[in-house]
Amino acid sequence: MTGRVLRIELPHHLRTLAQVSGEVRLAVEDPVTLARVLDALEARYPILRGAIRDHDTLRRRPFLRFFACQEDLSHDPPDNPLPEAVAEGREVLLIIAAIAGG
Repeated sequence: MTGRVLRIELPHHLRTLAQVSGEVRLAVEDPVTLARVLDALEARYPILRGAIRDHDTLRRRPFLRFFACQEDLSHDPPDNPLPEAVAEGREVLLIIAAIAGG
């Protein structure tokens, strides 16, 4: 696949599941959207299918959040373009495991 090379930081449990360390570099076609990034990530690491988003609805799992350029993108439509700095690989797309407690 050709395209832009993005940098993605996964939370520890997803890095362990995918058997990767550090950030993942991934080629994604334009327009670079969260949906396309997740499609490419799941294609490269099939073990992550269903771990980041639901198999059927493709909605984000409740305890995962998406951040880029100091912005929470978790509730943005998945087909919105990601910030240009992320699309160009200058900034990392962070997938973060949220922590709940009381």
